[in-house]
Amino acid sequence: MSLPTRSEKYLELIEHLRKAQEASAMMAHLENAQGQTGTLLAKGWLGISELMKQIIYKVTELTKGTLQ
Repeated sequence: MSLPTRSEKYLELIEHLRKAQEASAMMAHLENAQGQTGTLLAKGWLGISELMKQIIYKVTELTKGTLQ
């Protein structure tokens, strides 16, 4: 069993964050499909999706130059 590297863990983290961002965007879409009753929830999910994008960007910025 090999030891994990920082780059492997970074890629794993980014993958999970992107999946979370995609899932929240899909939730926004599905709530919008519900019509008037889902509008507020859709905006909330869309906001979460945008926050996830910002988190992905910040994590990427933090790791620049530190990966092997």
